[in-house]
Order: sequence, then C-alpha cells, then structure tokens
Amino acid sequence: MYVTRLAPSPTGALHLGNARTFLLAWLRARAAGGRVILRVEDLDHPKVKPAAVAEIYADLRWLGLDWDEGDDCPTGNAPYAQSKRLPLYREALTKLRGDLYPCVCSRADIENAQLAPHAGEELFYPNTCRDKKIPPAQINDKTAWRFIAPAGEREFIDNFRGRERADLQQFSGDFVVARGATPAYQLACVVDDAAMGVTEVIRGDDLALSTFRQLALYDALNLSPPQFLHLPLLVGADGRRLAKRHGDTRLATLRQAGISPQKVVGYLARISGLSAGQPATPAALIAGFDLAKIPRGAVTVADANGGFFL
Repeated sequence: MYVTRLAPSPTGALHLGNARTFLLAWLRARAAGGRVILRVEDLDHPKVKPAAVAEIYADLRWLGLDWDEGDDCPTGNAPYAQSKRLPLYREALTKLRGDLYPCVCSRADIENAQLAPHAGEELFYPNTCRDKKIPPAQINDKTAWRFIAPAGEREFIDNFRGRERADLQQFSGDFVVARGATPAYQLACVVDDAAMGVTEVIRGDDLALSTFRQLALYDALNLSPPQFLHLPLLVGADGRRLAKRHGDTRLATLRQAGISPQKVVGYLARISGLSAGQPATPAALIAGFDLAKIPRGAVTVADANGGFFL
C-alpha cells in the first residue's frame, strides 16, 4: 500500500508553503488509495515551541486534511513525535559506530575552510577531523558525530524532478548524524521512514540534496529506501523562499482574518495547476489530482499578506 507522511517541525506556525506541500502530499496519497502518517519532527530543541504542536494539528484540520496514523490515532508505529523515539535512533547509531567519528569543528571553522562559495545552507565539510585523534576529554554532549560519506557519484529517480545525480564527497563531505547522544535530522528521518513503512517521501526541493545523505544511511543500516518526490517551493516577488520578509503567510493569521479554508485550498490548488481557483475542500480535489499538472518551477506568491483571498 502507498504510504506517505506529513512531517512538520514545531519550530513555528504553519505557513502557505507548508500548506501547499502537505496538501499535495495528502492528495497524492488519497488519489492512490494510500495512507497518511502525521509525524512531528521535534528534535531541533532550541527552536522547538511547545505550543506549536497543537497549532499544527489545528491548522491541518482547519484546511481539511486528515491522517490515518498519528499521536491522536496511534497504531503499532507509535509514538509519532521524534523526541519520544530516541531509543530507535541510538540503536541505529550503535550500528553505524564503525562509520562515525567525532568532530570538534565549529560552524565558523567550516565556513573559514570553504574553498568556494556554497549556495543556501549547504556547507562543504573538508573532513578535517576524520583522521584526527580527538582526546576523550574533548568529547561531550555537544560533539558532532559525522558519518563517513561514500565517494563516487550516486543517482536516484525523483518522482517529480527526474534523474538526480551527486557525489557526497564533492558537495557535502562527511555529514553530521548526531550531536552528543541527540540524533540529527538525516538519521532520524531514515530510521522513522523505514520503521513506519513509508513508500514515498514528499517534501520541498530545498531538501533534494538531503536525499543523497539519507540514501547513504539506508545502505549503511541495510534498510530499503522509499521513493522520493521533491516539489518546487513557494517564493516571494524577489524569487527567494517564502518567509517573514514577504509578509505574514501563517495559516493562523489567515484564519483569524476570517478567510475560509476553502479559499485557501482553492488558491493552493490554482497555483499548483489543479483547478481554476474556486473555493474547494481537499476531498473535492482528489478525483482531479494529476502530478503532471503541477508547475515545474518555483511559484511566486505576489501578495503574501493574504490580499489574494479577499
């Protein structure tokens, strides 16, 4: 059976960009007669806001999205908050022990070691600590543990973007899978998607390069990877990813302004090529869902303050 997941992070309120990705993931699952899992990725402790989890649930339900598994409807895959799944990640770290090493480089150290500019948040790590003998006294709960990334080009077929190729040692270098005993995003996603039987991961294309890291971990852990589908992001008029600088796009703000969820869903369907933009519920869009209709590039949101709904 087709299985995908909605995996929000409770580091802030859901915005239009999140809503579009979640809506399209939900539609793809429902059109396939599949299942949807709601998993909360709450390992980014300094940024996690406790109240955000309840807000996420409220926003998704307001839009008309549901799910088959989650903390409010658990199955054998419970719990669904990553902060409650730490034993699974630590077991995986134990299995990876021979492929890991401690790293004491700061972000400033890594930035200063760059030989060329890197786009976005991607920083190349020159494997500085791989062959160092780090004294045990320097290893603590903030020490990064890096996975020795395989050399050589790897490819996978993205179900939206097509064939993707990259060499981890060329664009990334060895990457972090834990800090102290706390697992990092790459490892937690792999462990959870495998354990929960996810067959396709749907997310924004800003995470496309993460797939190569995750595929390396699937191999090292002897797990079967899901398929991947990366969707174009929503951007502001400046061409940059939709953010606070473009105005308030939070679903809670739109809801408080009296804008109906049907208008929001209709707008998201229009910019995704699925309808003419008339108000709609997610359920009404299932029959007409077609991945081929979705625009191939980033979509500009001209009025991020909600004026397009009025």
